[in-house]
Amino acid sequence: MSLFKRMSQVFQQKANAALNKAEDPTQALDLSYQKMLENLQQVRRSIADVLTSQKRLEAQQATLSAQYDKLQGQARQALQQGQEDLARTALTRATTVKSQIDQLTPQIEQLKTQEQSLEGTGQQLQAKLELFRSQKDTMKAQYTAAKASTNAMEGLTGLSENMTDVSMMIDRAQDKITGLQARAAAVSELADSGVLDNLAIGSAARDDIEAKLRAGSTDSNVDYQLEAMKAQMGIGSGQSSPQKGVGAGSEDTMVIRITGDSVYELPVSVKPALDSLDEALDAAITQNDPDSFSKSTDELIKLIHAAGKELPSSDLRPSDLVVPSHDMTIEQAKKMLEEEPHE
Repeated sequence: MSLFKRMSQVFQQKANAALNKAEDPTQALDLSYQKMLENLQQVRRSIADVLTSQKRLEAQQATLSAQYDKLQGQARQALQQGQEDLARTALTRATTVKSQIDQLTPQIEQLKTQEQSLEGTGQQLQAKLELFRSQKDTMKAQYTAAKASTNAMEGLTGLSENMTDVSMMIDRAQDKITGLQARAAAVSELADSGVLDNLAIGSAARDDIEAKLRAGSTDSNVDYQLEAMKAQMGIGSGQSSPQKGVGAGSEDTMVIRITGDSVYELPVSVKPALDSLDEALDAAITQNDPDSFSKSTDELIKLIHAAGKELPSSDLRPSDLVVPSHDMTIEQAKKMLEEEPHE
């Protein structure tokens, strides 16, 4: 399935190239610095929360201490008045308050320890942040300088992408000029020899070839319809076992991506029909026949929609094949194939 495999390689190549171009070291450094700032801010918020809790407990302890002193005074006053029972009640309450005060003391000390620890962590993070900021600025400057130097040297030596494109355009233009000159010389020689004067020469042969091509196209269309009908009815192909997909689908299925569209899972029983359409598309591109290419593409999309199941966007399985969309022109297909990776 040469055409589909070649399109799959082009698709994977473009995806990798897009990811590589999207990576920017300067942006990565800025993002890391922003993350460190957020961590420092979080530590500062934690320090504020711990200090707030500490102050709240200290205020509560101060209130209880005042209440304890008041109860002690009331007990002395009751004894002076000879009310021993009232003094006992006041001392009982004072004992309870003293117990609460004693319980708050270790909690306050613990919060103070946590605050000191967080302040130390914040100071270390602040120092690390300042160091990273200077390193970040230096690395960004080095990257910018290296990139500018590389671009300048590539432009000077002709290795830059723009210069390569210009050289390739010049080479292609020279090839076309040479080809047109050779064709002009050939036509001139034929015209001088008188061969082109007889317009009927070869007409019978052309009619015979045209009839064979038409018959082959009809047979291919019938084979496609037969295989598509088998796939819709769940009937296996009578040919030898089809080759398994390349790690994407299961042993009985294959994953196919329509260029610029959705991804479908199809049974491998439709592979003979796909092979037939692959040959038809390849022949249309070779013969530069837009009508045959468009017709074969429409039949291909109908087969995938009829025999396949559309996969959700969350399904990240790799595609076994990438096929042209229904609106792809033959010129777009040629351009895409010209960009296929070379082994």
